[in-house]
Amino acid sequence: MPYKIGTKQTTKMVEQRKATCVYAARDADPRMITKLVQLCEREGVPITWYDTMLNLGETCGIDIGAAMAAVVPEEE
Repeated sequence: MPYKIGTKQTTKMVEQRKATCVYAARDADPRMITKLVQLCEREGVPITWYDTMLNLGETCGIDIGAAMAAVVPEEE
């Protein structure tokens, strides 16, 4: 499953209505994720919460933590 990792990428995917789901880390900086959570609620995109940025990074297959990621369908 392809991911767009990071706040800017995730925001862009939600705005373009390409994200089917958003992953967010509970320990991420609230100033970074508050706007995105509101955007997801407005756009009807479900959010899956992870306890830590490290858990989220591992889920996305990267060796570092991630504050958020968007799940996007394969490009045609």
